[in-house]
Amino acid sequence: MLTPVGEHELLLFWVQLAVLLATARGLGALAQRVGQPPVVGELAAGLVLGPSILGRLAPGLAQRLFPGGEIESALVLAIAWLGIVLLLAVTGFETDLRLLRRLGRQSAGVALGSLIVPLALGLALGLVMPDTYVGDGAGRTIFAMFIAVALSISALPVVAKILQDMRLMRRNFGQITVAAGMVNDLVGWLLLGVLIGVVHTGGFEPRPLAVAITGITVFVALAMTAGQRVVDAGLRRARRGGNGFAGSFTVTILVVLVSGAITHAIGMEAVIGAFVAGVVLGRSRFLPRDVQHAIEHMSTTTFAPIFFATAGLYVDLGTLASWRNASAAVAVLAVAAVAKLGGSYVGGRISRLSPMESLAAGIGLNARGAMEIVLAAIGLRLAVLNESSYTAVVLMAMVTSMAAPPLLRPVLRRMQATPEEAERLEREELLAASIIANARHALLPTRGGDNSVVAGRMLDLVLQPDAHVTVFTVDHPDEDEAEMARRRARAATVRDRFGERPVDARRVVSRDGAAAAILEEAGLGYDLLAVGLNEGFRGTHELSGELQQLLAGTRIPVLLVRRSSPRPSAGGGPDDLARILVPVTGTLIGRAAEEIAYVLASNVDATVDALHVVSRIDRRGTRRLAAHQLRRARTLAERFGGAASAQARAGPVAYEEILAAANERDVDLIVLGAQVRSHDGRPFLGHGTEYLLEHAHPPVAVVVFPAEPS
Repeated sequence: MLTPVGEHELLLFWVQLAVLLATARGLGALAQRVGQPPVVGELAAGLVLGPSILGRLAPGLAQRLFPGGEIESALVLAIAWLGIVLLLAVTGFETDLRLLRRLGRQSAGVALGSLIVPLALGLALGLVMPDTYVGDGAGRTIFAMFIAVALSISALPVVAKILQDMRLMRRNFGQITVAAGMVNDLVGWLLLGVLIGVVHTGGFEPRPLAVAITGITVFVALAMTAGQRVVDAGLRRARRGGNGFAGSFTVTILVVLVSGAITHAIGMEAVIGAFVAGVVLGRSRFLPRDVQHAIEHMSTTTFAPIFFATAGLYVDLGTLASWRNASAAVAVLAVAAVAKLGGSYVGGRISRLSPMESLAAGIGLNARGAMEIVLAAIGLRLAVLNESSYTAVVLMAMVTSMAAPPLLRPVLRRMQATPEEAERLEREELLAASIIANARHALLPTRGGDNSVVAGRMLDLVLQPDAHVTVFTVDHPDEDEAEMARRRARAATVRDRFGERPVDARRVVSRDGAAAAILEEAGLGYDLLAVGLNEGFRGTHELSGELQQLLAGTRIPVLLVRRSSPRPSAGGGPDDLARILVPVTGTLIGRAAEEIAYVLASNVDATVDALHVVSRIDRRGTRRLAAHQLRRARTLAERFGGAASAQARAGPVAYEEILAAANERDVDLIVLGAQVRSHDGRPFLGHGTEYLLEHAHPPVAVVVFPAEPS
């Protein structure tokens, strides 16, 4: 029968949350002001509110605020653990499996070194510590093994938070440190489970260990295969059902909680399951970015600070007043720090990490945090530890966690990124601010026409290598089966043009028309829609009904492609490009067109003519503005790896000057930016854009942004 929580316990719970959050956030902000990550202040909040400070300055208040009863503690700890589960999910979002595969040898070296050396030195320390530190419920051997496990574990949540606060997750050593931290925790908690079994039964039972190892192996394998498909289907269904953010958010939280529950049932910590769930969710093309950001903000601003603050609530630094307890704490801290740092450094150097990278990984893995406090509490409950050894282990956890960020800073100043890493980081920084080139998932509707082929090839050249493309065909149920088969065959030809890029084909049968089906599919998590312009545009002078419906209803940018007119000097497609013309306007929409031009140029070794059109160029202000725009264009082109020849041109009508420049320079492609507007009840791209689509001889690509919400 459920026991209801009393009014007093509930009131105390709300007050505790408010005090913990306010103190943690306040000290976190203070730590940030003095150049430290917020997690340092958040960890210190527990020391301030616990028996170490508040308990001595105002014992009555401390007792009323944190009485330590079972119900009161359970309520706060439940919220705290929810925070750390969400934080590990966010860490999974940012874990790059492709990068880890490239760094597999280094990750394995650091993981092994950071495990073996602490286990060995911890065992030796446990064997030589005086009998006064050994709990009454275990002998010397079990005590020594417990100390060894305590020294081998890293606190993956604290490590992840430090790396996130210091913006180091995307560094090579950051990914290596997270991977090694996960291995440390997996092995450490497996060994702890064995020790708990030995204490309870008096002997080693191999069956629970085998079950745990098999369980976690099967869980990870299933999560990355069948689990990925289940998660994709759940997120896809949530978005297709029209629930938008709310549906996707619910599915994401459920995946994290269920994964945490599974690993907890296996015998691992729930944070391991949450981390794996984050990796799987982060790989899904149907997870909206705003859901990721919402969970990250919710964790880092509210729940995680409460978790880190609770870590210090059970630490009483006053117990170190005696020489015996102080000496034990110093010994455990010294051996723990040296073992983890030395083991990580040796493992890193053997696996060919640089000295500074190896040292940085060791410092990061030295953070033990709240995981170590949980382990110490288990040891105290089992009577493997007594009050003296418990205090020593807890103090080691707090000191190593709070010391990691300030120790990392001088190492980072001396750590030089390899040319490959520096190029990757610069590229990621550039793409993070990019409008189009960082699209992860693109949709290409096609009937197999030539314009679709050109649009597909342009997508392949513009998108990053790991971006995913879906080739999409729509059939009507009343159509002739032979015609549908021919369309599928033509779509397969379009799909085959993508080479090594991850591409899949999707076909739907719809009575609502192609445009409605495309818009429904585009709403399921795509970043870009690529469309080939209908062949009859030049003759009718207007967009087809289906394309008008697409442009009116889209909520994502559209790459609209019209292939070249049939003249000998016109380029046949993106692979034939030698010269690209892009107008430079200085607007967000214009920059999107520039990005596509520069990325295309860098991939096919073409030259970009960046053209800035002004009404008059003889005015001083106009000249300065034009010069600024052209300098910016050249700089942006260089950052994307291309080259731009920038020029200003004066004329009363911009699109006529663009067409004249294209003809004079015999360009092979014109790239434009446009935004959907309404004109006479139909979507309108602007007189200049539609004029160039109709009259320009070379291919034209238009980055079309959705209409502003009314």
